[in-house]
Amino acid sequence: MIDSLLIKMEQELQLRNYSPRTIRTYIGAVRAYLLHKGDEVQIPDIDHIKEYLLQKLRSHSSSRTVNVSLHAIQYFYADVLHVECKVGLKYAKTAQALPVVLSRAEIGALVCGVENVKHRTMISLAYGSGLRIGEVTSLRVRDIDIDQLVIHLRHAKGDKDRITIIPESLCDVLRAFCIGKTPDEFVFVSERGGGLCERSLQNVFARALLHAKILKHATFHSLRHSFATHLLENGTDIRYVQELLGHSNIRTTQRYTQVTNPALKHIKSPL
Repeated sequence: MIDSLLIKMEQELQLRNYSPRTIRTYIGAVRAYLLHKGDEVQIPDIDHIKEYLLQKLRSHSSSRTVNVSLHAIQYFYADVLHVECKVGLKYAKTAQALPVVLSRAEIGALVCGVENVKHRTMISLAYGSGLRIGEVTSLRVRDIDIDQLVIHLRHAKGDKDRITIIPESLCDVLRAFCIGKTPDEFVFVSERGGGLCERSLQNVFARALLHAKILKHATFHSLRHSFATHLLENGTDIRYVQELLGHSNIRTTQRYTQVTNPALKHIKSPL
């Protein structure tokens, strides 16, 4: 019963051109709720939904996770089953944490500590071009124009195309990875063929952090944060940084100014 409903939801999401990541997230959130509800899953129970979300908050789920669950549940009932489901809850406030940024020295130590050439290149490219982890693993030969030093990212987050830069220092190694491949082939291929999975690359990054003795709570996405921050520190206009990152709203890019403000960094403590 639940599986057939989730298949119907997945098809609806695909028809609406949601990204594979969003589809997985929504399906997972709704599956968890339906299993928790147990019976009469096709009939929305507003009080039960509120209690379920409250339980998630009490179990220390993040406000972002709770918001995703609320949105997914409402989507399931309203857009898949076409049943009215007005929960009457405002979305929880999400924490406005500053992005975790690695210094140039930390980036250097991180990259140097990765012996595998493919993994080292993927990490370097994520930092040097401001790529998300999925953009690195799904990069194809046709997306790279080494002579023009640009990458054409197709159907990136939000189903938007964008252009970003290639570091000159990576040109030779990228050429080597592209030699002998057709335009549609992945630049970085796993040992089994096909693209490298994101989880594997996350594990590589985590090991590199340990090897470099970096104690910050950094993730692979911190490479993209560092790309943006270092460009702003170099004096790159924020509008160009916005375009390279593919942000629709300049306010998303402006958060990096909070960690790059040179005036703040030069203030000396009175102690």
